[in-house]
Amino acid sequence: MQEKNIFKVNGYIGVVLAIILAAVAAFCFREFYFSESIVMLVLTIVFALIFLVVASGFSVIQPNQAKVFTLFGNYLGVIKQEGFWLTIPLTNRNKVSLRVINFNSDKLKVNDLEGNPIEIAAVVVYKVINSAKAVFDVEDYHEFVHTQSETGLRHIASQYPYDNFNNDYEISLRQHSDEVGDELTRDLQRRLSVAGVEIIEARIMHLAYSSEIASSMLQRQQAKAVLAARKVIVDGAVSMVKSAIDQLSSEGVVDLDEEKKAQMVNNLMVALVSEKGNQPIVNTGTIY
Repeated sequence: MQEKNIFKVNGYIGVVLAIILAAVAAFCFREFYFSESIVMLVLTIVFALIFLVVASGFSVIQPNQAKVFTLFGNYLGVIKQEGFWLTIPLTNRNKVSLRVINFNSDKLKVNDLEGNPIEIAAVVVYKVINSAKAVFDVEDYHEFVHTQSETGLRHIASQYPYDNFNNDYEISLRQHSDEVGDELTRDLQRRLSVAGVEIIEARIMHLAYSSEIASSMLQRQQAKAVLAARKVIVDGAVSMVKSAIDQLSSEGVVDLDEEKKAQMVNNLMVALVSEKGNQPIVNTGTIY
């Protein structure tokens, strides 16, 4: 279904026409009342019926609202321009809001790319851009948007891991929310175009591991953080030990053989890397 404009005229012109018809009907009835002429009675009924038919053609369109008109099952067209209008009478009218709508999906329990159960929810912002499709191509476009949004969210969540533990450029749900949101927006647009809906934005608003594995994943994240911190400490300690040995050698402070260097490296690494405070042992030399 495609939108098309229905015939319409300014509603105030229709009001003038309705007043004229009502006046003519009243005049004919007055003549019938005094003359009891059958012709006047017929004219009264005819003009009264025409007045009622014309009156049924009035329609008020609010800002950011559309009305879809059908006549005896036939699609006639749409009015999207706000105002007071007179259009084809005896029509059925379906109101469609063109305002921006947003909703928060329910928290869904799905499996990510690695099979981990997670909880995820999203906020979806959309609006109707084709009122004919919204009315005729789906049963209830509000319900259709909600259902398809949850389906799309499940699909996207299963395409990516919750987190990227390898520190590479693989997209993850937690670390790349913008990229995942853009992909979710494109996926929902493909699904909802049949309903005449435009997806303005879709973003993840809730993301967490499911309760049964949350504690295990927390330990994994803590272990990863500890390993990363220890790596920084070890790298710094190696750099400091190398600098100390090079400086001692270049300034001729002490002449170290390979065995003494290894012992010194061992002592410095233990002192620098150890988490506990160290008690130095002062070597004052040997008797012999």
